[in-house]
Amino acid sequence: MSGRHATPSRWGHLYREIAKFGVVGLSGFVVNLGVFNLIRSVAHWQTVRAGVVATACAILGNYLGLRYFAYRDRAQDDRTGRRRELGLFLFFSAVGLVIENSVLYATTYGLGWDSPIATNASKFLGIGVATLFRFWSYRTWVFKAAGGGREHTVMDPRGFPPHREAPVLAEAREWS
Repeated sequence: MSGRHATPSRWGHLYREIAKFGVVGLSGFVVNLGVFNLIRSVAHWQTVRAGVVATACAILGNYLGLRYFAYRDRAQDDRTGRRRELGLFLFFSAVGLVIENSVLYATTYGLGWDSPIATNASKFLGIGVATLFRFWSYRTWVFKAAGGGREHTVMDPRGFPPHREAPVLAEAREWS
């Protein structure tokens, strides 16, 4: 592929993946903050306990969105693969839950910021930090590309020796 058009095709798949992840994440964000504020205002639960329950609710919806929308092209064919995928998803989601609610804990109990605005801002910050971790872990370990991210040998049309292409670039080439 020519140099001018190579960048969009190589990065296009990643941009689409980020956009789909963002759509699912936005719905999870709305669920997370909605459940968090509902529990805090109606049930009057402690801040971090409400945060953990809200994050767990968002995780359930996010799995469905990621599996059947964002990463539907990376479906597992067998029952063992689906169990492994779900197990890894739950593990990395639990790590994200700890990251997210650690920020909430530190600001609520460490800094004493327990007003509705402060807890929502802390929740927002925690979700942001945890989202970066989740995006990396889900695409790297949970929803791997078909074939396990195999590398491709690329022949150079100018006669140079072939080189190994990174799995992400190989996936992008397949989509172009």
